[in-house]
Amino acid sequence: MIRDGQTNFVFIADTLSTKYPAFTKEFVSKLEQAKIPFGVLPNTKDVWAVDYMPIQVSEKRFIRFTYKPDYLISTKKWSRTISDVDSICEAIGIQTIKSDIVIDGGNISRWDDKVLMTTKVFTENQNIPELLLIEQLKNLLEVDDIFLVPVEKGDWLGHIDGMARFISKDKVLINDFSNEEQKDYIDFLGALHNSGLKWTTFPFDPYDNEDDNDAAGLYLNYLELEKHLFLPIFGKETDQKAIEKSKELFPDKEIITITSNDPAKHNGVINCLTWNIKV
Repeated sequence: MIRDGQTNFVFIADTLSTKYPAFTKEFVSKLEQAKIPFGVLPNTKDVWAVDYMPIQVSEKRFIRFTYKPDYLISTKKWSRTISDVDSICEAIGIQTIKSDIVIDGGNISRWDDKVLMTTKVFTENQNIPELLLIEQLKNLLEVDDIFLVPVEKGDWLGHIDGMARFISKDKVLINDFSNEEQKDYIDFLGALHNSGLKWTTFPFDPYDNEDDNDAAGLYLNYLELEKHLFLPIFGKETDQKAIEKSKELFPDKEIITITSNDPAKHNGVINCLTWNIKV
């Protein structure tokens, strides 16, 4: 499987510049400064590119899961924000293998031969027996293992990219929840432990946000590429801690910061806003 640290090309939705003009201007400028090639996904209806775009398994193999998350299809208003992924992929020259399995791209953290997800995948595919679903996912993604953790308390998205990210074959990066109720994380850490995964913590500081849907302080939602890491910052005291920790964990990558308060207000940050592939 192609992991994030092997990718070298970034796509953003054409709706991004309209919804978050200041963020887009800064991001595109820093992509150009770093000489990172990028493209724009045409005719999108939403900015959260990673969720509806395919999963790249190898350089020419892309798995296009069904994008019908329960938090969108529940109302006509939000159903209208579901993009036509087939036409987008055709426009950018990407051929996909389609699957009826319902998954958001934000719920897949990947390494060479393994994937980490939340149990939201079971909630949205109740028509498929759980063991069969796991086997089908292993075959589609060409991995040996699929590890599952419970959905974080209060998280209606159910995405893994705000909870844990692979940083090596047996270690994930998780939020520093030392200021949280520890009982809410026992099952999460237990699931990681039972999967044989180790973990290290990353700065996490949502505590002065205006509401629960504000993702400011969620530094874990970074964009990792082959030679660069785009780290969201928010004008918080913890920004510098996140920068220093990123340099420690990713010594071979250039750390590029980007102010991300605007998209964070709508529950997403930079990994959500991008689709990165290896070309």
